Amino acid sequence: MASGDFGQLIYLVLLGVVLIGWYLARHRGNLNRTLQQALLWALLFGGVVVLYGFRDELRQQVMPHSSVMVEGNKVMLTRAGDGHFYARLKINGKDIVFVVDTGASDLVLSRQDAITLGINPDDLVYVGTASTANGVVRTARVKLASVEFGGFVDQNVTAWVNDGDMQGSLLGMAYLNRFQHLEISGDTLTLTR
Repeated sequence: MASGDFGQLIYLVLLGVVLIGWYLARHRGNLNRTLQQALLWALLFGGVVVLYGFRDELRQQVMPHSSVMVEGNKVMLTRAGDGHFYARLKINGKDIVFVVDTGASDLVLSRQDAITLGINPDDLVYVGTASTANGVVRTARVKLASVEFGGFVDQNVTAWVNDGDMQGSLLGMAYLNRFQHLEISGDTLTLTR
């Protein structure tokens, strides 16, 4: 179901609840008490069915990022409701959420995440390019003093700031190759150092 359809369904359900509530309040004295109770139970049951039907979409809205578990030299990520793996890295002391992207060559920062890190994208020299699903974009190389993930700390990590419109930052192979082993099994991504 498309996100626009989900929003429209919520609107229609809420509108229906308001209209039925108004009708019941207006004609309360004329309706048989049993009919009122039956209608209330039907509304409650319908609401539960709708919520259950959209449980995955609701879970994704409430908890959009996957969970992380660390065991010794392993970092395990759980697949998020949207099918992606997300990793929260501490970059120069600030938390940044990345999409794990084995199709991306490098660690790529969105303009917004670069700003969060105190990097002004307008002051960078964009000498590189990258091919994305949205076409070719300019990139600027930056050095990150400290990158921490799952208890592992790396210094002087090369990253690229994407000058294009990105929804979030990408954790590509240049960083993932710091791990000896990468395995996806079911809904778990395991990175071993």
